Amino acid sequence: MEELKQYYKELKALVAKPRQFIQQVLALACIVFSMLMLWRGLMLYTNSESPVVVVLSGSMEPGFQRGDILFLTMSEEPLVAGDVVVFKVDGRDIPIVHRIISAHEDLKGEVNLLTKGDNNPIDDRGLYARRQLWLNKQHLMGRAVGFLPYVGMVTIWLNDYPWLKFALVGAMGFFVLLGRDS
Repeated sequence: MEELKQYYKELKALVAKPRQFIQQVLALACIVFSMLMLWRGLMLYTNSESPVVVVLSGSMEPGFQRGDILFLTMSEEPLVAGDVVVFKVDGRDIPIVHRIISAHEDLKGEVNLLTKGDNNPIDDRGLYARRQLWLNKQHLMGRAVGFLPYVGMVTIWLNDYPWLKFALVGAMGFFVLLGRDS
């Protein structure tokens, strides 16, 4: 309780000094914009619209667990059976992480892919858009090139419990604004 009173006094003092308050707000803005630039730089470097994704379901167990973070790239290397890819299907917002089980080139030179979750009994044709039998390059967000186990559970919790997201962002903003210069 004493700490809350201390933070209240600091916030009151900060508002009384508008110049210092603006400086703290600008520091917070610098942090946010730096993270956005880092994300954009990763997008350019990996040639992927989303260079980092979180595995949201257990369909890839035992290879990848729910909450694992995958690092993606869209290199020019040919896609082959066994590669783990992340793709978006028309009409669905959430990307899917599955393994290629069949890859072939059609008469037009376009690569067609069939995917399946390691923990699923059948292929993904039931997940694709209506009357779609194959994935093409335009459906892919990237190929997995690395992962961090379970680190993405924080993202899952933030999506499952929206109040936690607001509490965390609010607390971070509060502490940055009241940051003590020693």
